[in-house]
Amino acid sequence: MPELPEVETIANGLNKRVAGDRIDSVWLGSKPEPLKSSAHEISSALEGARIQRVRRVGKHIVFDLQSGDLQLGGLQSRDLASGKKTGGGQWIVHLGMTGRMLVATPETEIPKHTHLVAKMASGRELRFVDPRRFGRLEVRQSSFSGPGSEPLQIGVEEFSRLFHRSKAPIKAALLNQKLLHGVGNIYADEALFRAHIRPRRRANTLTSTELKKLHAAVQKVLRAAIAAGGSSISDYVDADGEAGFFQIQHRAYGREGKPCLKCKTPIKKIVVAGRGTHYCPQCQK
Repeated sequence: MPELPEVETIANGLNKRVAGDRIDSVWLGSKPEPLKSSAHEISSALEGARIQRVRRVGKHIVFDLQSGDLQLGGLQSRDLASGKKTGGGQWIVHLGMTGRMLVATPETEIPKHTHLVAKMASGRELRFVDPRRFGRLEVRQSSFSGPGSEPLQIGVEEFSRLFHRSKAPIKAALLNQKLLHGVGNIYADEALFRAHIRPRRRANTLTSTELKKLHAAVQKVLRAAIAAGGSSISDYVDADGEAGFFQIQHRAYGREGKPCLKCKTPIKKIVVAGRGTHYCPQCQK
């Protein structure tokens, strides 16, 4: 599943390509699974809307919309005090396991498993493709802030408060989107390796020094992955269909049985919170 760096890369690419463009029309496929909002709500909200910007919130891509006729549930959005139509709203995309948002020209072949095509005033098309249909499309009038704290903005003190009472393994706590939204399996492993912390350690046993190291490691590894364009382990590609390259820098994830890059001890793989977890039994305590 695309994690924070991959979603950030996609959102930044989309923002460069479609910010300021207007959505003229929307085609939606017949499969109901990708639609968190109804097909009518999505088409009504998007058609005629101008994309102000595209950004990431947690693992979600958020399109901030500007429109005088934003409609949700068939009702035009109005200012409650004046009764006038308001401009705004958001289109929220979660990529799930295999979802992709692509910018294409109309003559480009539409891939199988395409669930949405938005035709833009510029002549380009914005397409949502998802073979396994775990991704979700939603529109809303209220601002979407995500379920937890933002990993790249949280301070060390707030970060420490999130975990100091948790009895869960620190790897499981990092994956809890209600605490930190956006950190997933790959980058939890990589951050814990860099902070020298075993993934099964109970979060509330970490010292203040260890939490400071983990906070720094989480932010450092996420920023490095964003700079590298994300990790292409399975189906991830950016808005242009290009793969990311951070997997070349992985020190723990996916290196089961290979020598630790620091001490040469073989990397072990275990299961924590139902997820494959990689760590060095010598370097991580």
